[in-house]
Amino acid sequence: MPLTPEQEAEIARQRATPRQTLRAVSEGMETHLYTAYPVLDHGFVRVIDYMGDDAAIVQAARVSYGAGTRHVSNDEGLIRYLMRHWHSTPFEMCEIKLHVKLPVFVARQWIRHRTANVNEYSARYSIL
Repeated sequence: MPLTPEQEAEIARQRATPRQTLRAVSEGMETHLYTAYPVLDHGFVRVIDYMGDDAAIVQAARVSYGAGTRHVSNDEGLIRYLMRHWHSTPFEMCEIKLHVKLPVFVARQWIRHRTANVNEYSARYSIL
């Protein structure tokens, strides 16, 4: 089931009203913000919000060193090192909030494997 015209209109409104911010901005994520990407037959994924960037990752990794080793060229190398050696904690300084439409069995696997904090649409309080 694709997005409804109302959902499409809401997305268009959100994309049409940019906001100035003092927080870190990722140009790559900004291009995906609010855009719904179809997945398989009936699903979609869209980015609602995000927090953090490469600087947040390297700052978390270097917290014990202070500012003594900060260079942009070193930042890329550090991120590659962290990924290569499975040091995942600094990457937890970044988050992405997604709106996802997916089959129930996939959602249950996400919860089972603790890959997300979940807020579901409730059939108890709303008409589906």
